[in-house]
Amino acid sequence: MNTEMLDSIVKAILYEGYILYPYRPSALKNRQRWNFGVLYPASYCAMQSGTDAHALQAECLLLGDERTQLGIVVRFLHPLMREVGKIGERGEDCWEIVEALEVDGQIFYTWQEAVERSVHLVLGALGELLGAPRTASFNFPANRRIEFIRDRTDRAVGVLIRRQHAISGGVEVSLERLDAGVFKATARVENRTAFDGAGASRDEALLRSLASAHVIFEVRGGEFISLLDPPAELRAHVAACRNVGVWPVLVGEPGARDLMLASPIILYDYPRVAPESAGDLFDGTEIDELLSLRILTLTDEEKREARAADERARALLERTESLHAGQMLRLHGAIREMRPVEGEEATDKR
Repeated sequence: MNTEMLDSIVKAILYEGYILYPYRPSALKNRQRWNFGVLYPASYCAMQSGTDAHALQAECLLLGDERTQLGIVVRFLHPLMREVGKIGERGEDCWEIVEALEVDGQIFYTWQEAVERSVHLVLGALGELLGAPRTASFNFPANRRIEFIRDRTDRAVGVLIRRQHAISGGVEVSLERLDAGVFKATARVENRTAFDGAGASRDEALLRSLASAHVIFEVRGGEFISLLDPPAELRAHVAACRNVGVWPVLVGEPGARDLMLASPIILYDYPRVAPESAGDLFDGTEIDELLSLRILTLTDEEKREARAADERARALLERTESLHAGQMLRLHGAIREMRPVEGEEATDKR
């Protein structure tokens, strides 16, 4: 298993759309956070008329026998609210929540951050899973921290309040034998957080949601089947797979079949982050070179606001500003080696 390659893909999925160009908290497109793979509380979804979901389902095929080992990992972001409070004349214990606070030239913004969460399930041999679905519950507690903002005289003039609501959920994994040596694995992930969804805003529901949720399947002593390009004899079984909110693709080195990623974003088999990429830009639909050039054209005031958003936005801006000419040239394009199509004879098209 190529864990480094898997981690790079997973990180890109987790933070896709985290903050978008022009990377300012005040930009309209950054006012609505978390747009991919969100599992809301069920009570909130029941009050909506759209496609908001409280659960996802991933199904994929694998080849093996009853001794083949299967495991899964569920990963997501747990949203965290960072509020800015302005301390008044009545002392440090009294403050007013504001959208932004400037102290000695530094701006502090109210913003949503996130904490990475993962749930690991070692399921065991396929023979033990047949007819005996495995279930697991997970809970992450509420959290609240207060940090004082002090001016150059060490006087407390504001506070940063970081708070998370508790979230809970469940995972169910089942296995079905389709044919000799052919199995279908199903993983269902649900948000079971208690929440009064009546009249609740999306932002309130988001703080009790699983964002960028996805599932990683791992097999030992067997192999997964591509859902994009299955063998002819398995196409009917692949067509019967029901995936809700995610799409499973093979990950790792081309040809490897021990990992399957059920992604909330449509990908092809064996996705990878281009080696020319200098780092996360949080927007997989953009061209790195074009977006980097646009970042460099931001005004000093826009850059100041972007830096104040959070550490990820600050790191993105500083990394882009430090790109030298050689790195920018790499972003312009790359020549990939032509590879023959497997199973087809090369033809001379001259």
